[in-house]
Amino acid sequence: MNASGINSIAIVGASGQMGGLFSRDFAALGCSVARLDRPLTDEAIALALRGCDLLLLSVPVTAMDDVLNRVTPHLAPRTILCDVGSVKVLPMKAMLDRFDGPVVGTHPLFGPVIPDGFTPRVAVVPGRESDAEPARRVSALLKACGYTCFDSTAEEHDRAMAIVQGLNFTSTVAFLAAARDVDSIENYVTPSFRRRLDSARKMLTMDTELFEVISEANPFLQETNRKFMSYLSLAAGGDLDLLSDRAQWWWRNESY
Repeated sequence: MNASGINSIAIVGASGQMGGLFSRDFAALGCSVARLDRPLTDEAIALALRGCDLLLLSVPVTAMDDVLNRVTPHLAPRTILCDVGSVKVLPMKAMLDRFDGPVVGTHPLFGPVIPDGFTPRVAVVPGRESDAEPARRVSALLKACGYTCFDSTAEEHDRAMAIVQGLNFTSTVAFLAAARDVDSIENYVTPSFRRRLDSARKMLTMDTELFEVISEANPFLQETNRKFMSYLSLAAGGDLDLLSDRAQWWWRNESY
């Protein structure tokens, strides 16, 4: 038995990259892991959720409503309902609307392959005030897997991810689309521009649909885009010293 007291776990989307990662992690702790994937039949769901301590949803945000409608009728009141999605406000509302038991949202801030030297952090969001203890248990389970957890709220999370994922995607798309309009720009690629192209390649050639979906599902993205436009207006007005000073905060505060 691990310190979280969570020993029987069901994972919807266990054959996906993140679902597979957590399936392996939890099994390595000695947990009983029931893996659920499509087609989600009532018989398979009922069997997987029998005696279940934690149901983890590792599914796209676009599938959340349908999956919840299928699984929540089979949940015991004590089972912790949890997700690993990249947005929290809307998925958390969907879980809370459908389940009166404990609800905990999480977002692993990493993919299935964790780069060397990168600290794999997980945002943990209790659904209700009464879910503080279930959230602590979920954090303890994830910490036992080697992850660093921190407490958050759905709004704090989505406002941050509107920058980290949403604005990163929209500003990169706009920047490279604008660069394409310059004649013969491919002749002027510098090392720093090459690094920017290399960092954007996967996002724009393999993960475009993913970033579009999670950006559109984030209720704070348009507000964030407007704020970014105000900073661009400062740049257009020549206030680069002010912007540079604000940007240098990242290197004065290297706690990330």
